[in-house]
Amino acid sequence: MLRSVIISGPPAIGKTTIAKGLGEEFGLKYLSGGDVLKEMAKDQGFETDRDDFWDTEEGMNFLNIRKGNPEFDKQVDEKLKKIFLTEDVIITSYTLPWLVQDGIKIWLAGSHENSAKRMTMRDDISMSDALEIVKKRYDENKTLYHRLYGFNFGEDLSVFSIVIHTDDLGPKQVLEQAKSAVKKYYDSQTITKS
Repeated sequence: MLRSVIISGPPAIGKTTIAKGLGEEFGLKYLSGGDVLKEMAKDQGFETDRDDFWDTEEGMNFLNIRKGNPEFDKQVDEKLKKIFLTEDVIITSYTLPWLVQDGIKIWLAGSHENSAKRMTMRDDISMSDALEIVKKRYDENKTLYHRLYGFNFGEDLSVFSIVIHTDDLGPKQVLEQAKSAVKKYYDSQTITKS
């Protein structure tokens, strides 16, 4: 039985931190949908070496190009679907939870303000700049994914196995809840298959 996990949620909510922690705990390879999209940006001539590429002017420019060409996202999603269905993996992705049936899907919920605070610490930018970036990325993603696939990003959470509300939790607390959810899910799958 494949063991696959998807972590989704708004921009800068802590998806990567939780995914890497789960990967270590359960021996799963970690893959980011953003990294696959970043590879495509690099192929288009963008300088993508910075960890915070998506929050830079260069990253925003690529996102504007991407808005006009849905093939970027569709290609990324097809790659992620194939990996998800054939490997033991943990993937961070905005779209994958709505595009595949199996595995455990975790949504990290939180306010724009909470995401912006994380971004100020991670990227050393002001709160007002971080809040503007977070809101813009969230709104643009929501519009794009509704247009491409017809789902309501951040609103229709019915596809998720668990929703973890992060605003009043530290990263360790969120990770512990995620670990517990993954263990419970896969223990129940093992019992069902027996």
